[in-house]
Amino acid sequence: MISVQDLRFSYTRAPFLTDISFQVETGSSLGFLGPSGAGKSTLQKILIGMLRHYGGQAQVAGLEARDADSAFYERIGVAFEYPTLYEKLTGRQNLAFFGSLYQNKQLDISALLDSVGLLPSADQKVAAYSKGMRTRLNFVKALLHAPDILFLDEPTSGLDPTNAHVIKQMILAEKQKGRTILITTHNMQDATELCDQVAFIVDGKLRALDTPHHLIMRKAATEVAYTYLEDGREAQGTCALAATGEDALLRRLMAENKLLTIHSREQTLGDVFMDITGRVLA
Repeated sequence: MISVQDLRFSYTRAPFLTDISFQVETGSSLGFLGPSGAGKSTLQKILIGMLRHYGGQAQVAGLEARDADSAFYERIGVAFEYPTLYEKLTGRQNLAFFGSLYQNKQLDISALLDSVGLLPSADQKVAAYSKGMRTRLNFVKALLHAPDILFLDEPTSGLDPTNAHVIKQMILAEKQKGRTILITTHNMQDATELCDQVAFIVDGKLRALDTPHHLIMRKAATEVAYTYLEDGREAQGTCALAATGEDALLRRLMAENKLLTIHSREQTLGDVFMDITGRVLA
Protein backbone atom coordinates (compact mmCIF):
# COMPACT_ATOMS: atom_id res chain seq x y z
CA MET A 1 0.00 0.00 0.00
CA ILE A 2 2.92 2.36 0.75
CA SER A 3 6.39 2.13 -0.76
CA VAL A 4 9.15 4.62 0.00
CA GLN A 5 12.57 4.32 -1.64
CA ASP A 6 15.62 6.55 -1.11
CA LEU A 7 13.44 9.46 -0.01
CA ARG A 8 15.26 12.78 0.40
CA PHE A 9 13.94 16.18 1.38
CA SER A 10 15.35 19.56 2.39
CA TYR A 11 13.79 22.81 3.53
CA THR A 12 17.06 24.63 2.81
CA ARG A 13 20.30 23.58 1.14
CA ALA A 14 21.08 21.39 4.13
CA PRO A 15 19.62 17.85 3.98
CA PHE A 16 16.68 17.24 6.33
CA LEU A 17 15.47 13.75 5.40
CA THR A 18 18.02 11.42 3.82
CA ASP A 19 17.83 7.93 2.31
CA ILE A 20 14.49 6.89 3.88
CA SER A 21 13.20 3.53 2.62
CA PHE A 22 10.37 1.33 3.91
CA GLN A 23 7.20 -0.45 2.87
CA VAL A 24 3.82 -0.84 4.54
CA GLU A 25 1.58 -3.69 3.48
CA THR A 26 -2.19 -3.37 3.15
CA GLY A 27 -3.92 -3.87 6.49
CA SER A 28 -0.81 -3.33 8.61
CA SER A 29 0.35 -0.48 10.84
CA LEU A 30 3.64 1.39 11.06
CA GLY A 31 4.67 3.78 13.81
CA PHE A 32 7.12 6.63 13.31
CA LEU A 33 9.03 7.30 16.53
CA GLY A 34 11.57 10.01 17.16
CA PRO A 35 12.32 13.17 19.15
CA SER A 36 10.87 16.53 18.18
CA GLY A 37 12.43 17.84 15.01
CA ALA A 38 13.57 14.40 13.85
CA GLY A 39 11.55 14.55 10.63
CA LYS A 40 8.47 12.46 11.50
CA SER A 41 5.89 15.13 10.66
CA THR A 42 7.77 16.15 7.52
CA LEU A 43 7.72 12.54 6.34
CA GLN A 44 3.99 12.34 7.01
CA LYS A 45 3.38 15.58 5.08
CA ILE A 46 5.24 14.14 2.09
CA LEU A 47 3.14 10.98 2.16
CA ILE A 48 -0.13 12.92 2.20
CA GLY A 49 0.94 15.17 -0.66
CA MET A 50 1.52 18.39 1.28
CA LEU A 51 5.25 18.57 0.47
CA ARG A 52 5.96 17.68 -3.15
CA HIS A 53 9.54 18.79 -3.78
CA TYR A 54 11.29 15.66 -2.61
CA GLY A 55 13.78 13.26 -4.12
CA GLY A 56 13.38 9.52 -4.45
CA GLN A 57 10.05 7.73 -4.47
CA ALA A 58 7.05 7.92 -2.13
CA GLN A 59 4.19 5.87 -3.54
CA VAL A 60 0.91 5.73 -1.63
CA ALA A 61 -1.93 3.53 -2.92
CA GLY A 62 -0.09 3.15 -6.21
CA LEU A 63 0.32 6.90 -6.78
CA GLU A 64 3.43 9.02 -6.37
CA ALA A 65 2.63 11.38 -3.48
CA ARG A 66 3.74 14.46 -5.41
CA ASP A 67 1.00 13.67 -7.94
CA ALA A 68 -1.78 13.48 -5.34
CA ASP A 69 -5.17 14.44 -6.77
CA SER A 70 -8.75 14.54 -5.52
CA ALA A 71 -9.14 10.77 -6.01
CA PHE A 72 -6.07 10.26 -3.82
CA TYR A 73 -7.61 12.21 -0.95
CA GLU A 74 -10.75 10.09 -1.15
CA ARG A 75 -8.56 7.15 -0.09
CA ILE A 76 -6.75 8.68 2.89
CA GLY A 77 -7.86 9.99 6.26
CA VAL A 78 -5.67 12.34 8.29
CA ALA A 79 -5.84 13.35 11.95
CA PHE A 80 -3.21 15.92 12.83
CA GLU A 81 -2.01 16.26 16.43
CA TYR A 82 -3.63 19.69 16.71
CA PRO A 83 -7.31 19.34 15.75
CA THR A 84 -8.49 21.12 12.60
CA LEU A 85 -12.05 22.00 13.50
CA TYR A 86 -14.42 24.96 13.20
CA GLU A 87 -15.05 26.27 16.71
CA LYS A 88 -18.27 28.10 15.85
CA LEU A 89 -19.84 24.91 14.54
CA THR A 90 -21.12 22.07 16.70
CA GLY A 91 -19.45 18.69 16.72
CA ARG A 92 -22.19 17.29 14.49
CA GLN A 93 -21.97 20.24 12.09
CA ASN A 94 -18.19 19.84 11.83
CA LEU A 95 -18.52 16.22 10.78
CA ALA A 96 -21.33 17.02 8.35
CA PHE A 97 -19.27 19.77 6.73
CA PHE A 98 -16.07 17.76 6.37
CA GLY A 99 -18.02 14.74 5.19
CA SER A 100 -19.58 16.85 2.43
CA LEU A 101 -16.12 17.44 0.93
CA TYR A 102 -15.82 13.80 -0.11
CA GLN A 103 -17.56 11.88 -2.86
CA ASN A 104 -17.38 8.68 -0.82
CA LYS A 105 -20.52 8.00 1.16
CA GLN A 106 -19.93 9.22 4.71
CA LEU A 107 -20.43 7.03 7.75
CA ASP A 108 -23.27 7.67 10.18
CA ILE A 109 -22.36 10.79 12.15
CA SER A 110 -24.32 9.92 15.26
CA ALA A 111 -22.70 6.48 15.41
CA LEU A 112 -19.22 7.99 15.08
CA LEU A 113 -19.90 10.53 17.82
CA ASP A 114 -21.32 7.82 20.05
CA SER A 115 -18.27 5.61 19.51
CA VAL A 116 -16.04 8.21 21.19
CA GLY A 117 -18.53 9.34 23.85
CA LEU A 118 -19.43 12.63 22.17
CA LEU A 119 -23.05 12.01 21.27
CA PRO A 120 -24.36 13.91 24.36
CA SER A 121 -22.25 16.92 23.22
CA ALA A 122 -23.00 16.53 19.51
CA ASP A 123 -24.96 19.79 19.26
CA GLN A 124 -22.61 21.82 21.45
CA LYS A 125 -20.23 24.26 19.76
CA VAL A 126 -16.66 23.00 19.52
CA ALA A 127 -15.45 26.22 21.17
CA ALA A 128 -16.78 24.77 24.44
CA TYR A 129 -15.09 21.38 23.96
CA SER A 130 -12.18 20.34 26.14
CA LYS A 131 -8.86 19.34 24.59
CA GLY A 132 -9.72 15.67 24.96
CA MET A 133 -13.12 16.14 23.32
CA ARG A 134 -11.51 17.92 20.37
CA THR A 135 -8.97 15.13 20.02
CA ARG A 136 -11.74 12.53 19.87
CA LEU A 137 -13.78 14.55 17.37
CA ASN A 138 -10.69 15.10 15.24
CA PHE A 139 -10.06 11.35 15.23
CA VAL A 140 -13.52 10.34 14.00
CA LYS A 141 -13.36 13.13 11.41
CA ALA A 142 -10.56 11.12 9.77
CA LEU A 143 -12.86 8.06 9.60
CA LEU A 144 -15.87 9.84 8.05
CA HIS A 145 -15.33 8.75 4.44
CA ALA A 146 -14.08 5.22 5.26
CA PRO A 147 -10.57 5.76 3.85
CA ASP A 148 -8.19 2.94 2.91
CA ILE A 149 -5.25 4.56 4.70
CA LEU A 150 -5.16 6.44 8.00
CA PHE A 151 -2.43 8.91 8.98
CA LEU A 152 -2.64 9.56 12.72
CA ASP A 153 -0.45 12.07 14.54
CA GLU A 154 -0.34 11.50 18.32
CA PRO A 155 -3.85 9.98 18.34
CA THR A 156 -4.11 9.70 22.16
CA SER A 157 -2.52 13.06 23.04
CA GLY A 158 -4.40 14.82 25.84
CA LEU A 159 -6.71 11.89 26.54
CA ASP A 160 -7.39 10.32 29.92
CA PRO A 161 -6.64 6.57 30.17
CA THR A 162 -10.25 5.54 29.54
CA ASN A 163 -10.67 7.57 26.36
CA ALA A 164 -7.16 6.69 25.19
CA HIS A 165 -8.15 3.03 25.48
CA VAL A 166 -11.30 3.67 23.43
CA ILE A 167 -9.31 5.33 20.64
CA LYS A 168 -6.70 2.56 20.60
CA GLN A 169 -9.39 -0.10 20.37
CA MET A 170 -10.95 1.77 17.46
CA ILE A 171 -7.58 1.97 15.69
CA LEU A 172 -7.11 -1.78 16.10
CA ALA A 173 -10.64 -2.33 14.81
CA GLU A 174 -9.88 -0.23 11.71
CA LYS A 175 -6.81 -2.36 11.07
CA GLN A 176 -8.94 -5.49 11.34
CA LYS A 177 -11.13 -4.03 8.60
CA GLY A 178 -8.08 -3.92 6.32
CA ARG A 179 -7.11 -0.28 6.79
CA THR A 180 -3.44 0.60 6.45
CA ILE A 181 -2.39 2.84 9.35
CA LEU A 182 0.61 5.13 9.90
CA ILE A 183 1.04 6.57 13.37
CA THR A 184 3.38 9.33 14.47
CA THR A 185 3.86 9.28 18.22
CA HIS A 186 6.12 9.92 21.21
CA ASN A 187 4.14 7.37 23.20
CA MET A 188 6.11 4.12 23.31
CA GLN A 189 3.22 2.23 24.91
CA ASP A 190 0.90 3.26 22.08
CA ALA A 191 3.49 2.16 19.52
CA THR A 192 3.95 -1.20 21.23
CA GLU A 193 0.20 -1.85 21.37
CA LEU A 194 -0.83 -0.51 17.96
CA CYS A 195 2.00 -1.00 15.50
CA ASP A 196 3.05 -4.07 13.54
CA GLN A 197 6.32 -2.28 12.82
CA VAL A 198 8.03 0.79 14.22
CA ALA A 199 10.56 3.07 12.57
CA PHE A 200 13.05 5.03 14.66
CA ILE A 201 13.79 8.38 13.00
CA VAL A 202 16.54 10.62 14.35
CA ASP A 203 18.10 13.64 12.61
CA GLY A 204 16.24 12.85 9.41
CA LYS A 205 17.57 9.31 9.15
CA LEU A 206 15.92 5.92 9.63
CA ARG A 207 17.87 4.28 12.43
CA ALA A 208 15.83 1.09 12.91
CA LEU A 209 12.80 -0.62 11.39
CA ASP A 210 11.32 -3.79 12.88
CA THR A 211 8.45 -5.17 14.93
CA PRO A 212 8.25 -3.89 18.51
CA HIS A 213 8.76 -7.44 19.79
CA HIS A 214 11.91 -8.05 17.76
CA LEU A 215 13.38 -4.71 18.79
CA ILE A 216 12.70 -5.37 22.46
CA MET A 217 14.11 -8.89 22.25
CA ARG A 218 17.37 -7.74 20.67
CA LYS A 219 18.55 -7.64 24.22
CA ALA A 220 16.84 -10.20 26.42
CA ALA A 221 16.23 -9.47 30.07
CA THR A 222 19.57 -9.37 31.87
CA GLU A 223 18.41 -8.95 35.45
CA VAL A 224 16.03 -10.53 37.92
CA ALA A 225 14.61 -8.45 40.77
CA TYR A 226 12.97 -9.90 43.86
CA THR A 227 11.60 -8.69 47.17
CA TYR A 228 11.42 -10.37 50.57
CA LEU A 229 10.87 -9.56 54.24
CA GLU A 230 13.87 -8.96 56.49
CA ASP A 231 13.42 -7.94 60.13
CA GLY A 232 9.83 -7.02 59.37
CA ARG A 233 10.78 -4.76 56.49
CA GLU A 234 10.56 -5.30 52.77
CA ALA A 235 13.96 -5.65 51.13
CA GLN A 236 15.00 -6.07 47.53
CA GLY A 237 17.63 -8.09 45.77
CA THR A 238 18.82 -8.39 42.19
CA CYS A 239 20.97 -10.76 40.22
CA ALA A 240 21.94 -11.48 36.66
CA LEU A 241 19.41 -13.62 34.82
CA ALA A 242 22.13 -16.07 33.82
CA ALA A 243 23.32 -16.39 37.41
CA THR A 244 20.10 -17.01 39.35
CA GLY A 245 21.34 -20.48 40.35
CA GLU A 246 24.43 -18.93 41.92
CA ASP A 247 22.66 -16.29 44.01
CA ALA A 248 22.82 -17.76 47.53
CA LEU A 249 20.26 -15.37 48.98
CA LEU A 250 17.74 -16.05 46.23
CA ARG A 251 18.22 -19.80 46.58
CA ARG A 252 17.69 -19.62 50.35
CA LEU A 253 14.57 -17.45 50.03
CA MET A 254 13.08 -19.83 47.49
CA ALA A 255 13.88 -22.87 49.66
CA GLU A 256 12.27 -21.20 52.69
CA ASN A 257 9.32 -19.88 50.64
CA LYS A 258 10.02 -16.30 51.77
CA LEU A 259 9.92 -14.50 48.44
CA LEU A 260 7.30 -11.76 48.14
CA THR A 261 7.81 -11.00 44.43
CA ILE A 262 10.17 -11.99 41.64
CA HIS A 263 10.29 -10.82 38.05
CA SER A 264 12.66 -10.27 35.17
CA ARG A 265 13.36 -6.71 34.15
CA GLU A 266 12.44 -6.56 30.47
CA GLN A 267 13.46 -3.75 28.20
CA THR A 268 10.79 -1.35 27.00
CA LEU A 269 10.61 0.10 23.51
CA GLY A 270 11.84 3.34 25.05
CA ASP A 271 14.93 1.57 26.39
CA VAL A 272 15.60 0.13 22.94
CA PHE A 273 15.15 3.52 21.29
CA MET A 274 17.69 5.10 23.64
CA ASP A 275 20.08 2.20 23.18
CA ILE A 276 19.98 2.35 19.37
CA THR A 277 19.84 6.11 18.86
CA GLY A 278 21.45 7.50 21.99
CA ARG A 279 18.48 9.86 22.28
CA VAL A 280 15.32 10.11 24.34
CA LEU A 281 11.90 11.09 23.06
CA ALA A 282 10.91 14.66 23.88
